[in-house]
Amino acid sequence: MATFVLIHGGGGSAWDWHLLAPELTSRGHDVVVPELPIEDSSAGFAEFRETVVDAIGERRDLVVVGQSYGAFTAPLIADRLPVRLIILLTPMVPRPGEKPGDWWANTGYRGVEGLSEEQQFFNGVPAAIVAQAAAHSRNQVSAEWQEPWPMAAWPDVPTKALIAREDQFFPADFQRRVAVDRLGAAPDEIAGGHAVALSHPRQLAERLTAYLRD
Repeated sequence: MATFVLIHGGGGSAWDWHLLAPELTSRGHDVVVPELPIEDSSAGFAEFRETVVDAIGERRDLVVVGQSYGAFTAPLIADRLPVRLIILLTPMVPRPGEKPGDWWANTGYRGVEGLSEEQQFFNGVPAAIVAQAAAHSRNQVSAEWQEPWPMAAWPDVPTKALIAREDQFFPADFQRRVAVDRLGAAPDEIAGGHAVALSHPRQLAERLTAYLRD
């Protein structure tokens, strides 16, 4: 049994994982779903890391999954706890010393024009789930946006990048390029959009647990 630590993206919450978590527990794994202190204007990367570490407690055999902006936080856990595997899902892959606010220009990000927020983030998600999303989003005012990413190098932990082929927020070609540039390897791919944990939870659980057998 592994412990999957699921770290949400920008403006997100534990709700983002509410369909994936039972898929993982039904396969015999433990799940930790922390909520980062994004509504606290004094909270930075140190507070993000401690929030996750505190939520993990004494659990071990950790698989840390960082979705989107959560990819800035996921590797930090390996600086405090023994981590078996890091999985970056539709990720913003950071570089040492990089401020999140600079990531967009540094990667050459260009969004798809003419799309609504729903089309960018929730393509492929059932309408009933999309209707609930606004009630679970949070205002991100935390301080890490202008903080240099604190790790001097990527942790010495096996790392996988998993992108969604129909992602309308981070298009697949863009994600492939960034993953190769920053991680040195092409990402794996799955069907779905940016919120793949809401659109394809069963398939995502199968992919995540398959990494344990590799």
